Amino acid sequence: MKINIVDIKNKKVGEIKLDEFVFGQKMNVDLLAQYIRVYLSNQRQGTSSTKTRSEVSGGGKKPWKQKGTGRARHGSTRSPIWRHGGISHGPKPKSWVLKMPKKLKNLAMRVALSYKIANKNMVVLDKLEMKKPSTRKIIEVLKDLKLEGRVLIVQKDKNEILVKSVNNLKKTETEVLNALNTYQIVKADSVVFFKDAVEGLQIKLNKNATK
Repeated sequence: MKINIVDIKNKKVGEIKLDEFVFGQKMNVDLLAQYIRVYLSNQRQGTSSTKTRSEVSGGGKKPWKQKGTGRARHGSTRSPIWRHGGISHGPKPKSWVLKMPKKLKNLAMRVALSYKIANKNMVVLDKLEMKKPSTRKIIEVLKDLKLEGRVLIVQKDKNEILVKSVNNLKKTETEVLNALNTYQIVKADSVVFFKDAVEGLQIKLNKNATK
């Protein structure tokens, strides 16, 4: 399997061989759905908390005597049915962490990449040279590459100039290879890899598959 390497004007400057093991997987919706569920759950902080009646300050004094007032019996103004009282069955800090085997995570990424390449939603870019941050330059490049919607740009090593150029674009983001995850790939309408990033990705996924 091969894919064209293009320049910023979308002109072919070469080809790169893609590993079938990485980019030739069959679509597996259930696996991707499982990965996304695990990923999003792990993003939750689990710090939401409310106070029960025993944790709310005050309320030690009985509001009125038990009998003879014609009112309901109450022992504390911090009862959940009172204003400023405690909260019944409210959220408490908890861990939302879910686990997924490394081999399944690896397979999920290969499935997502295979889907992108099969639907021609992946571009391999030769290079992008910029002396200073320029959002306009990125917009021009995306237009020449005919990319619309959400775009993910994957670089092997962090380029601060590129990062600053992309930051102002709501539907475009950039990520370094070592931090790339399957959710980012699935969420993007199109993925742009630099040549060295594709080469590094194939080595990484093949290596992780044996662990």
